[in-house]
Amino acid sequence: MKPELECFDTGHIRFANQLVQEGLVEGSPLYQFCLGIPWGADADAETIAYMKTRIPENANWAAFGIGRMQMPMVAESVLQGGNARVGLEDNLYLKKGQLATNEQLVDKAVGIIQSLGADIMSPADAREFLNLQNPNRKAE
Repeated sequence: MKPELECFDTGHIRFANQLVQEGLVEGSPLYQFCLGIPWGADADAETIAYMKTRIPENANWAAFGIGRMQMPMVAESVLQGGNARVGLEDNLYLKKGQLATNEQLVDKAVGIIQSLGADIMSPADAREFLNLQNPNRKAE
């Protein structure tokens, strides 16, 4: 298990950084930029570029956009060196008027990511990247 530091605006980044500085979040922190939520940070390239400059150097980050901005933020996050998140929690539609499943959203995001020349992590790769224990390994 790893805490995800969800940041809907720059004030949330400042708070998350304080938690990291106080040692309440161990290891390399995982920041999630939550974009396009009303009265929060905009879902655009400039916002991602700024937000990623405000997090610790050893941090991992991802970004997502809600609604119709979900797939554009997948692409922008990858282009700026981050990770992506998709799912029905943030967007119900595959395209205008067509309800999606999580599987369809993931498949669409995978296509976007691969078209940009980036790789997709397997679950094992993601656990290693995030320094998570394998759930099948017994604790010692």
